[in-house]
Amino acid sequence: MTYLTVPISARDFDTAKRQVSGAVAAGAEILELRMDFLETLEAGSVTALIAEVRDAGGGRIPVIVTCRDRKEGGAKSHPDELRMLTLLKAVEAGADFIDLEYANFVRPEIGHTIRAALATRPKSRLILSAHDFAGRLSDAHGLYREISQACPTVVPKLVYTARHINDCFEAFDLLHESNGDRIVLCMGEAGLTSRILAKKLGGLVTFASLDEQAATAPGQLTAGTLRNLYRHDSIDADTELFGVIADPVGHSMSPAIHNACFAEAGMNRLYLPLLVQGGQTEFDAFLDNVLARPWLGFRGFSVTIPHKHSALQYVHRNGGVVEPLADKIGAVNTLLAERRATNEERRLAAYNTDYAGALDAITQGMGIERTGLRGVPVAVVGAGGVSRAIVAGLTDAGAEVTIYNRTVPRAQELAADFGCRAAGLDELPRLAAKLVVNCTSIGMHPHIDATPIPPDCLQAGMTVFDTVYNPVETLLLKHAKQAGAKAIDGVAMFVNQAAAQFRLFTGRPANSGPMRKAVLDRLRR
Repeated sequence: MTYLTVPISARDFDTAKRQVSGAVAAGAEILELRMDFLETLEAGSVTALIAEVRDAGGGRIPVIVTCRDRKEGGAKSHPDELRMLTLLKAVEAGADFIDLEYANFVRPEIGHTIRAALATRPKSRLILSAHDFAGRLSDAHGLYREISQACPTVVPKLVYTARHINDCFEAFDLLHESNGDRIVLCMGEAGLTSRILAKKLGGLVTFASLDEQAATAPGQLTAGTLRNLYRHDSIDADTELFGVIADPVGHSMSPAIHNACFAEAGMNRLYLPLLVQGGQTEFDAFLDNVLARPWLGFRGFSVTIPHKHSALQYVHRNGGVVEPLADKIGAVNTLLAERRATNEERRLAAYNTDYAGALDAITQGMGIERTGLRGVPVAVVGAGGVSRAIVAGLTDAGAEVTIYNRTVPRAQELAADFGCRAAGLDELPRLAAKLVVNCTSIGMHPHIDATPIPPDCLQAGMTVFDTVYNPVETLLLKHAKQAGAKAIDGVAMFVNQAAAQFRLFTGRPANSGPMRKAVLDRLRR
């Protein structure tokens, strides 16, 4: 059992009481009373707050009492004697757990006192914690063994900062290789996956804040996000994992739509945001780590900026399978981890669904079949990974494509691959296209006041397709409508390519209606 634990981090007693009620309403399964956050700490306050939790939760919700040392993330510099007295009062009041820093527990005067108090209240358990806010612990496995032997029924708690997602695998290994009640988590944006996967890997708790302002550690999700977006209530050891590999990844709508579809289909599957920073080396290390741990249960990935070419390179070098279309495009946006018939070893298969997603969005928006694109003059702005897929699709359909890019040699290189023209952005004022496609990130949230194409380049009779989907109506599309042009938003392509990915992930067709609704609902929030 992994408990969704909500910290109560108020500065005063009355606010703490309100947070307790809110946490119970949010579905908290344990409440952690962070007494170190109180501006005025009195040891007796903990007794009253424990009683408040018992009343609000009908006596069903366990309590952790923590009065953290400032050296390990405590909010206020309360004296050691007062912090210890608070923990002793918590034991006396029947707290289910008290959390003490291991570095302080090994001090004889503190360890002896805590042991003596717990001996009189055997239903209260001790969590011994170690934190590193700068990076990884120097010897996590050794420290875990040391804490485990410190006293009977102890719960080891190791929390460190992941500076890269690859730092999380040590935490995953520690949970996988141990048993019993233990807590192992990673802080920071790169450590977010450890908070979501704690339940799959059997950690005693995962912490989630009541709201963003009440977070008590870097990278802590809210309880609502953990339960609603990442389906915490349905995660178990058999949950199969998928995710989007990107940098940045926080803005991605993919978790919202794929998790909604998994839920609708009743599948025990979870889709994660996977922040993989760096280039080919870091990307390769991430996939090496995943494939070396089949017990994690990763089955597939979406791949987006800036890793689409890295994904193609990785699959080629490691004996995977690449669909011919993805090879032609030179970029991959979907990976499947396929189990070999003879053993648990997995190899990757690579695909590109941007091609079909874009062409379907364009033809549906223009009200034509793909054959209707033959001979149509098209301006594609940008020469990155998305551009390659769209240029491949348009040239296959017989459109007459010109690629406009700030770096002309890059546009020329792409144009040479697909037999079309290249030009610099300075030629946009002489635009004479029926279809204009923005394949850059210009205009994407939060830079919504930018546009890749001057408004006087647009005119009635054009169709303008913006691959940016956040916001739904970019400044480019607003200018297009003002000029009398037809506008196609990026949500159409995003949903189409995601639907194609869902079919690859599951073998089932996706219902694109709920997918689009999930994206729009997420954008509104």
